[in-house]
Amino acid sequence: MEFEDTLEKIVERGTQKTAEDWLKAINVEYGKVPLIFERMAERPEVLISHLLYKSAITKTSKLDPKVVELISLAVGASLKCRHCVSYHIGAALKKGATRDEILEVILIAGLTANAAVLANAYRVMHDTVHECGGTCDVDGVHLEE
Repeated sequence: MEFEDTLEKIVERGTQKTAEDWLKAINVEYGKVPLIFERMAERPEVLISHLLYKSAITKTSKLDPKVVELISLAVGASLKCRHCVSYHIGAALKKGATRDEILEVILIAGLTANAAVLANAYRVMHDTVHECGGTCDVDGVHLEE
């Protein structure tokens, strides 16, 4: 369905009915509806806007839907979003991901998240030491460049 057709159907059916139908479709496809979608549905225009944005990205993606779910899983894991991880594991499985692929994605997410923590902290430390001319004392420990 083209984007304009989707917009036309939303106008015809109204936001409340559209939101209800989309939640039902998500439940059928994935076996559950994320809580954030349920809360967004209390203001149907918010849910519809979010899902239109999500759909525009995923439907125009050059990536395989399974890969999109695996990336979403990795991001959810990196952000420590338990519900995101759970949802995207289920979605990835429904899109054909294997257990081994999911475990590998979790390992990569952990590796990347760990590297981000280290890179950020080391940069802050480097900048802090640099700002004080390499003569900083932190709790009695002399820091040098």
